[in-house]
Amino acid sequence: MCLIVFAWQVVPSVPLIAAANRDEFYQRATAPAAAWPEHPQIYAGRDLKAGGSWMGVTQPGEDGGPSRFAAITNFREPSEHRDNAPSRGQLVSDYLAGSMTPQEYVESIRVNAQKYNGFNLVLGDCDTLIWYSNKGDSDPRNGKPLEPGVYGLSNALLDAPWPKVLKTKAQFASLLCLGAPEDAFFEMLSDTTQAPDLRLPETGVPLEVERMLSAVRIESPEYGTRTSTVVKLYANAPATLREVLIH
Repeated sequence: MCLIVFAWQVVPSVPLIAAANRDEFYQRATAPAAAWPEHPQIYAGRDLKAGGSWMGVTQPGEDGGPSRFAAITNFREPSEHRDNAPSRGQLVSDYLAGSMTPQEYVESIRVNAQKYNGFNLVLGDCDTLIWYSNKGDSDPRNGKPLEPGVYGLSNALLDAPWPKVLKTKAQFASLLCLGAPEDAFFEMLSDTTQAPDLRLPETGVPLEVERMLSAVRIESPEYGTRTSTVVKLYANAPATLREVLIH
């Protein structure tokens, strides 16, 4: 994913509501969200190049365990990118396929986290939600259970004040207050307006690329928003994941 806004323990009986856009090169082979044959409890999209995922949920199995959620964004730092680093999408699929608690899983990956290119991982269940980044040591929230609230995440650290994060968080919070239907969240995610140059972050890419990437929904000839997704974890019902294909 490249933009996620989420409400944690804000709406009664719905511990987590998340709305997200996944941005990727159009040529990268992808399977839409579905149950995975080898892990039927997982419902997620799949990166067919490396086998992992960018966002997914699980349904309760025979053991009656809670639904699980995981999503990842890349940390934009082009000067530090390594082509031979392991796939970050595996961090999502491994958590969803496993049985560790959110905190146990974060501790298990922390020791090798620097082998990956920069990432933000959000994972949890109905009781605990954790944000963990291998670039986030300066943030006291990193790797610890999040407090209730509304959060925004793109390709920097949690709640970094990028224009599209600030705008989408505000709109998301307003829609939650209004009790808006899911279609309103997808409309929010469809905004193609680019931010003014004076408000753009400086992430090491050319200005014209920074402009293109500043939109909530990215459009360009070779790269852009490929899916929009709304996820809900319920306190007393199976999780839902609704995906809309863009490209």
